[in-house]
Amino acid sequence: MRTRITPALVALLLLLAGCASSSRTGGPITLRFQSLAWQQESVAATKKLVQEWNATYADVKVEYVQGSWDSVHDQLLTSFEGGEAPDIIHDASDDLADFAHGGYLADLTGLLPARLTSDIPRRSWETTTFGDGVYGVPFLQEPRVLIADATRLAESGVRIPTPEHPWTWAEFRQVAKQLSGDGRYGVAWPLKEPVSATLNLSLSAGGRLFHRGADGRVTVRFEAADEVVPRTVHDQVDVDHSAPASTLGSGGSDTLPGFFGGRYAMVPLGFSYRQQIARQAPKGFDWQVLPAPAGDGGLAQGVSPQTLSVAEDSPHKKEAVAFLDFLLRPANMVRLALGDWMLPTGTQALKDPALHTAKDGWATGTALAAHLVPAPAQSVRGYPEWKDKVATPAFQEYYSGALDLDGLRTRLERDGNLVLARYQR
Repeated sequence: MRTRITPALVALLLLLAGCASSSRTGGPITLRFQSLAWQQESVAATKKLVQEWNATYADVKVEYVQGSWDSVHDQLLTSFEGGEAPDIIHDASDDLADFAHGGYLADLTGLLPARLTSDIPRRSWETTTFGDGVYGVPFLQEPRVLIADATRLAESGVRIPTPEHPWTWAEFRQVAKQLSGDGRYGVAWPLKEPVSATLNLSLSAGGRLFHRGADGRVTVRFEAADEVVPRTVHDQVDVDHSAPASTLGSGGSDTLPGFFGGRYAMVPLGFSYRQQIARQAPKGFDWQVLPAPAGDGGLAQGVSPQTLSVAEDSPHKKEAVAFLDFLLRPANMVRLALGDWMLPTGTQALKDPALHTAKDGWATGTALAAHLVPAPAQSVRGYPEWKDKVATPAFQEYYSGALDLDGLRTRLERDGNLVLARYQR
């Protein structure tokens, strides 16, 4: 059977031929690829793709290096400063700003193939664009959804939301009240990390929080639209008692035993939590995926996609980009998405039938893809410090009832702007 040679394949072969000519005296080029894949299926899919590359291209070998989400920022900073960074770096877009501005990541402008740049929507590229440069390829993204006890919802008679007709935030509050009682709660909010969840969901209500002026400086303004989501959570916990205060300091996984045991009817979680639920749910437990509530902003939701970048110090940037192009071909992007139980950013990959099945809520998540936009804090310098020192404790105190809404506003604006100002002098 004859193999069809596409222009993209010709370009890749020419590139690799060039690699071969430069490596004949010193052996194959080796690229170190640090992956943060952690779920068993995701690790297996990523390693298999590395094996397929290595079996195909003898002159450019890729070495798989296992990293960890828990320590990646500090680990990368140390490796950058020590001159030992991996050639190819797996990270998240909200972690790239300081590395990009610090000169640690290669500007991929002019290196990326047209196929890849055109396949991923502009709104996704905005998450890895800083100034005039592009410092990563966004490839996986994760909306927040409601994971619900399907039996309990059906018995209650509440309207089941769809991406076409989601609940409003007010309706969601009422449904949670209706599902509560007799020691059971309508919803459990796992808000150990409250800032990104609150800010990203607030886009659905029209919230922005960060405002960039004509001079490029960013200030925090906590306006009426920014109040909708935090006020809903606060009132569910402190007024309606339709959500327990006990889960506010919990991670998503911590709520699953209570969810399976009937204590909570719904839990707002990242889309990838479906993997744990599918594996751990008791036999006969019927669960379903619902879209997050919508407001003036519709189903808009902020995301910080997973990214692949190239180190500025890498001597083999073109070869690294060739590997990225291979790894993120539509079919391969689907394999990575299925392995991580997340959504691909690529428009071709999103069309794959495997991502449109009703089973495990894939179709609901895929329907949300067009509404995913860059997280509000995506390009804000100083955001990590603002989040850790100001926003996290302020939201935690507000949700627990120790701080009122005016107090929350004061902390976010007054204290927050003092932090951001230091990064914008």
